[in-house]
Amino acid sequence: MNSSPSSTSCSSSSATQQQPPSINHVPDLGGANEMDRVADHTFRSYTLKNNASVGNKRSGKGTAIVWFRNDLRVLDNEPLYKAWLSSQTVLPVFCVDPRLFSTTYHFSFPKTGALRAQFLVECLADLRKNLMKFGLNLLIQHGKPEDILPSLAKAFNAHTVYAQKETCSEELNVERLVSKGLQQVVIPSGESNSSTNSNNFPKLQLIWGTTLYHIDDLPFDAGSLPDAVEAKCAIRPCIKLPALLGPPPLVEDWGCLPSLEKLGLSSQNVSKGMKFVGGETAALSRVYEYFWKKDLLKVYKETRNGMLGPDYSTKFSPWLASGSLSPRFIYEEVKRYENERIANGSTYWVLFELIWRDYFRFLSVKYGNSIFHLGGPRKVQQKWSQDKILFESWRDGRTGYPLIDANMKELSTTGFMSNRGRQIVCSFLVRDMGIDWRMGAEWFETCLLDYDPCSNYGNWTYGSGVGNDPREDRYFSIPKQAQTYDPEGEYVAHWLPRLQTIPKEKRNFPGNLYIRQIVPLKFGRLQSDNKSHGARRTNDRRWNRN
Repeated sequence: MNSSPSSTSCSSSSATQQQPPSINHVPDLGGANEMDRVADHTFRSYTLKNNASVGNKRSGKGTAIVWFRNDLRVLDNEPLYKAWLSSQTVLPVFCVDPRLFSTTYHFSFPKTGALRAQFLVECLADLRKNLMKFGLNLLIQHGKPEDILPSLAKAFNAHTVYAQKETCSEELNVERLVSKGLQQVVIPSGESNSSTNSNNFPKLQLIWGTTLYHIDDLPFDAGSLPDAVEAKCAIRPCIKLPALLGPPPLVEDWGCLPSLEKLGLSSQNVSKGMKFVGGETAALSRVYEYFWKKDLLKVYKETRNGMLGPDYSTKFSPWLASGSLSPRFIYEEVKRYENERIANGSTYWVLFELIWRDYFRFLSVKYGNSIFHLGGPRKVQQKWSQDKILFESWRDGRTGYPLIDANMKELSTTGFMSNRGRQIVCSFLVRDMGIDWRMGAEWFETCLLDYDPCSNYGNWTYGSGVGNDPREDRYFSIPKQAQTYDPEGEYVAHWLPRLQTIPKEKRNFPGNLYIRQIVPLKFGRLQSDNKSHGARRTNDRRWNRN
């Protein structure tokens, strides 16, 4: 890649600390050098020749700002490409918005927990490094975007701010405030780029880019989204970038990466389980590792319901949620795999789950804020408990049911939980405990590395029976789930070491050898599971599955 301007000299606490060997790093390619080689090879494959695409040469004027949000990547980043195309200089910006580190709406949990905050810091460090490979840098500013972006637009006479379009109310409100702020900025005569802006103030140009299917390509309006998940429409190819995106404007101080302390959080090391490495470099490396190096894609459908270890599923979801990984890139890699190795049910299923992820995004457009309301999109009238003792026993993994407790321990320790585990703990909280589903959703918002509002709240409304789903009595029986997915108790013993000395067949229901069960099960006998209560017709809604 090309030479780049020097980065800021600020130090940060974000450097990855050496972890005990018992921790599984995801990806695990033998170190940063190998991950860089994988990423650089991928970048070269998606680089335009002669700094121009067919019919699209850079001819813009002035400065364009790229406002990075949940699209922390270089590859297949359309706002970045359009900013380059429409300008002479590009200024990439990330705003560390204090509202992201406040508290959740109803129950005042931390809005972003320490593990996801650390993952975000790693994503920003990696984004800066990769932008520098393309001749740019990343300006990191602490404050609200509606304050920062108009100020930068004025200081650099920027004609356009490019950003990825979001769909939920908090993000939409910030978009409105940024647009309003930009309208107060006057572009000096001669600085406006007539191809993008006919007004005398900077324009906020929002671009759809978070899904596999583009919203404009759907064969129906998003407001008329049907219950069927697969749309019959083409998938757009990844955006290819020129090898050189610079120069950036002259910036004295590019800003420091935030420390967890500055964000009001205490550092939390991953002590066991999976340690995800943040950033686009790690994301591209994980795709290479899972698809090509370990050749696990061909058996994905058989292993996807696993619960223990790094390789039973793709683990792409944290990078998809942060935008470090493009779903269209995954699609293209799956198709390449099918051409070069094998096409089967597993390759199809990975793409199907990306489509489920799209579906929840489009549902957030269709239903708006109702996905956050107690009654959900269907406006269900139901009494829920907000019993603090019951909730905290679930949150802390002290319910007396090893399968629930192990999953909640994994979540708090690593920021991740299997898709199967998420469905089980959701069902237990709302069906067996009768707790307000929003408490569970907000706790997931705190903890999950792969949190995004559409998938998280979409799945919780489904799991609690208030979503747009006729199977409102969804119930996951713990005996059935334990027998099917952890028959020898390996998963529960891993996260609850006191169970390791118990015979395998007793680990999931150890009786007096474990803590007292805090509530009885709604359906406690395994016999009742065979037809109706295992998981309701083997329903398996995607919960950020990838």
